Amino acid sequence: NSLASCRRLAMGLAEIPPELREGTEEIEAAGANRLPSLLELGDLRGFLHCHTTASDGSNSVEELAIACHEAGYAWMGITDHSKAAAYAGGLSAEDLLRQADEIDAANAKGLGIRVLKGIEADILIDGSLDFEDTVLARLDFVIGSIHSRFSLGRDEMTARVLAAMDNPHLAILGHPTGRLLLSRDPYPLDMGAVLEKAARSGVAIEINADPHRLDLDWRFLHQARSLGVAISIGADAHSLAARRNVEYAVGVARKGWLTKDHVLNAGTVEGFLAHVAKRRAGA
Repeated sequence: NSLASCRRLAMGLAEIPPELREGTEEIEAAGANRLPSLLELGDLRGFLHCHTTASDGSNSVEELAIACHEAGYAWMGITDHSKAAAYAGGLSAEDLLRQADEIDAANAKGLGIRVLKGIEADILIDGSLDFEDTVLARLDFVIGSIHSRFSLGRDEMTARVLAAMDNPHLAILGHPTGRLLLSRDPYPLDMGAVLEKAARSGVAIEINADPHRLDLDWRFLHQARSLGVAISIGADAHSLAARRNVEYAVGVARKGWLTKDHVLNAGTVEGFLAHVAKRRAGA
């Protein structure tokens, strides 16, 4: 309101976005004119982490592609579940080949959006991914997520995640702490060690937009930002309606002081694929 604006002007402060009002460093940053230009929903150019009827989603590749194009995205990545997630219709290597043909057909139709071939591969108990490298190499990118064996101790779970991050095909660590709000606590994990390895290796960390997850928690984003960790906004969409979940993850990103420069899918598809290629080259 006008009174609040007058008070800010009298104090020499820039307006502080509501998401940053935590009584920490935002007042000092506003006084020094150092507030970031926070990520906006419209900054996102790529739509990542979505499931089709091939696993536990409600729509086909083409239906998702058309909906994402209509929502303003330039590219998207299909990531159905892998074979270990049998409860969710996880895909076999043969299923992946059939889906690749479906994605090629969608791209050939000129739908106005580039569709990438991906998978949400389960991170198994030993930290390996749920496909051989020869299978993963056929894909444009890989998200790795934990969907089982949540009861491991902190050291074991951390070692599991760090081992998965050694695989050069892993581009994105999905819903990193496994929490389900009001129903499942995060599994024990040394997130500091995970973020440090992400910074060294180039593995992106997902902010999962599913309103039951909102994982990564915004409190970890300050460390991620200071380390230079790449962030991915993942819808975890299982239907057309769920594509709107993305706005929740954008809110989390804003609360963590993130700008579009911190977020992989705020860039071009060429930039995203270059990030993946760099990971696979071990650079």
